[in-house]
Amino acid sequence: MYTYLSTILNSYFLLMFIIGFITMGVDKWKAINNRWRIPEKRLWLIAWIGGAAGTWLGMIVFHHKTRHLQFVYGFTILMFIEAFIIYKI
Repeated sequence: MYTYLSTILNSYFLLMFIIGFITMGVDKWKAINNRWRIPEKRLWLIAWIGGAAGTWLGMIVFHHKTRHLQFVYGFTILMFIEAFIIYKI
């Protein structure tokens, strides 16, 4: 039972990682091409529900939102919290 639950939770965090990373890339693309942007609230929501590592990595890779300290520090702190949770699973 424990292994099954940890597999599900790890799969969830992996999925959220991918979603967070892709979302940051898409928002950067939209910013470059003057398209309708993904709301910051949605970026934060994705980070809060398990995608902080993906949004953080996307922020670094795509150089997106790196001037906004609330994103730099917020995503970093959330990433460490989620890493701790995953480590404990």
